[in-house]
Amino acid sequence: MPYRLTALVTLIIIAVLAPTGAAYAQSSGVSAGIPGFRISVDSTAGGADLTTPVKILLLITVLALAPSILVMMTCFTRIVIVLGFLRQAMGTQQVPSSQIIVGLSLFLTVFIMRPAFERIYTDAYVPYAEKKIGYEAAAKNAMAPLRAFMLQQTGEKDLALLVKISKIERPESVGAIPSYIIIPAFILSELKTAFIIGFMVYLPFLIIDMVVASILMSMGMMMLPPIMISLPFKLLIFVLADGWFLIIGSLVDSFHT
Repeated sequence: MPYRLTALVTLIIIAVLAPTGAAYAQSSGVSAGIPGFRISVDSTAGGADLTTPVKILLLITVLALAPSILVMMTCFTRIVIVLGFLRQAMGTQQVPSSQIIVGLSLFLTVFIMRPAFERIYTDAYVPYAEKKIGYEAAAKNAMAPLRAFMLQQTGEKDLALLVKISKIERPESVGAIPSYIIIPAFILSELKTAFIIGFMVYLPFLIIDMVVASILMSMGMMMLPPIMISLPFKLLIFVLADGWFLIIGSLVDSFHT
């Protein structure tokens, strides 16, 4: 059930499945003057297909679950954590702002996940829209690229931990691991990797702060906040080293796609 639910939600995010209200009234057999709602499943040549009311219901569900899917099943988590560490290490307070960090993380996520999204569209949505396959087959095809991406980023240690905690029989292959185990293992690996990268980003700025603080103490200027002196030097070094180019390039290269 978690596998089908996650795959179905991912599939519906890519496509707008809800038609106009007039088409809904005509297809469902409900008169325009009396509110009504009917759910039914019709058998077609390609398997069980969803009627318009079910699609609308699932679309509403997608709107509630889309943020969680974006954060937990893509590369968004690692990117936004690393950029947050970078801002804190530089000591620039709210520059860049949280909106800019989240926006940049979102567009980088779309850029990195583009091959997976294209496979979902080609293998799942297009055949489903053409009624060549049913929604269950479409959901399975939609989940496959996401599973492949998450498994590439997930460590064996994290997968083994979640398999042990779930108390299921050891899967014979990676493909046999349920999605409800892969997703938390992927999140755990992303958090660990993000904190490792964040530490590497934080270290050079920490050294600058320590050097400036030592110099100020040796000069007897203990009342002067070290951040006021170290901030211009950190910004200068970051700009001269083309820091944004290095950070973004390293982040994108850190994903094994």
